[in-house]
Amino acid sequence: MKILVCISHVPDTTSKINFTEGDTKFDSNGVQFVINPNDEFGLTRAMWFKEKQGANVTVANVGGPETEPTLRKALAIGADAAIRVNTAANDGFQVANELAQVVNDGGYDLVIAGRESIDYNGGMVPGMLAALTNANFVANCIGLEIDGTNANAVREIDGGKETVSTTLPLVIAGQKGLVEESDLRIPNMRGIMMARQKPLTVLEPKGAAEETSSVKFEKPVPKGAVTLVSPDNLDELVNLLHNEAKVI
Repeated sequence: MKILVCISHVPDTTSKINFTEGDTKFDSNGVQFVINPNDEFGLTRAMWFKEKQGANVTVANVGGPETEPTLRKALAIGADAAIRVNTAANDGFQVANELAQVVNDGGYDLVIAGRESIDYNGGMVPGMLAALTNANFVANCIGLEIDGTNANAVREIDGGKETVSTTLPLVIAGQKGLVEESDLRIPNMRGIMMARQKPLTVLEPKGAAEETSSVKFEKPVPKGAVTLVSPDNLDELVNLLHNEAKVI
């Protein structure tokens, strides 16, 4: 079985985020990047299929040379090969089209993508990718078993779970629950050394059109500060609750 895991290169959640060019572009200066968490769940599940069923695992992303350390980390975790489509990831439709070329050329049986990336939270790529490659699709996937060309997938629904039966080729949009968080892997020294010898292929883009563009980004409103009141100062507490919090 050939598996392709789509990897997004995203800012660490602890990074301070700023925007440039009139709040239309993300400022990457000083930002640490990581594997998108939803993709990391998918990569870990792919490693299970590799170890238990002998699957071959390739990771791929759409991005510039700055994304290669993220792909190398995925290789260090255990992926067999990596592919980078050499263009900026600016739009969900564009990314899905570029990845579809990788899928169609590689003949993959299973494609695992994260439900959404934590930078833009678009959530569009997995479904589009399935449509563009004529593959079956399971969204919000929190469980997956493969037996030959048959697949049983569990997806999260409002207040519960649904188990669906389908066949390969298949695209899933994975998320937290696809594997246990305790099973997520940290590259060890041997894995890091081996990753240097694994192939990382750079492909030129097909030039897919971008259907959307960012007009403006706005950061969340900062959380209010905590006001500490002495337990002996009830008058001040009442004043704050009445005049500032407006709850009494």
